[in-house]
Amino acid sequence: MKLIITRPKQDAEALAIRLKSLGHEAVIVPLLEIVPRQGISVPPRSYQAICLTSANGIINDPSLVSKRVLTVGPQSAEAARAAGYEAVSHHGGDLEGLVSHIARTLKPQDGPLLYLSGATTSGDLEGQLKALGFSVDRIVTYDAVAIEPLDLANVIHISNGVLLYSPRSAKLWANAVEKANAQAHIQRIIHYCLSVAVAKALPHSWLTRTATAPDESALLATLARPGLVQFGEQE
Repeated sequence: MKLIITRPKQDAEALAIRLKSLGHEAVIVPLLEIVPRQGISVPPRSYQAICLTSANGIINDPSLVSKRVLTVGPQSAEAARAAGYEAVSHHGGDLEGLVSHIARTLKPQDGPLLYLSGATTSGDLEGQLKALGFSVDRIVTYDAVAIEPLDLANVIHISNGVLLYSPRSAKLWANAVEKANAQAHIQRIIHYCLSVAVAKALPHSWLTRTATAPDESALLATLARPGLVQFGEQE
């Protein structure tokens, strides 16, 4: 199949290689550009752990590399290890799963948590952890800036499907399709969604398949999964 990748360029290139190994052709159409923030300052506190919900959140800070790092998925964990962090593990596959793991394994009295994130997130990790009694410092390390794809109608016309990883990217995709007047072509391609929340962000009439778990391996497994597709707002 020819599949559209909507992830930021750096993430998309790695995914394209993985899709090629599975026998698919990738068309990279980024909807977001990752812009790291400069001059990031982390409070000098004794954090018991660092929390990550995106691989883009990690920063190169020698004073933090010995800290325990808890991520939502393997991509974030791999990015942390590549940056030199030593005690890294991933849990749950999504924000809710990470919160559940932290609630089971950490105690508020053992110290604050450091949350490294983008300016825009799909959930409120900080709020949920604070509701459990944890002290949380959220540091915004990057901005995910929306960009408008070019020649989208033609790209959709020659493609069989599109991969969507977040509700925000799904909404940006829907808006881009409308601007490109590509609604006629979009009805015949399948939207492969990382989660139910992603599928629900799409118009109801669009065809979707949803991963059985919120991680990339489960998403790619849907490419070979037989059966009927669903509509955007169905589970």
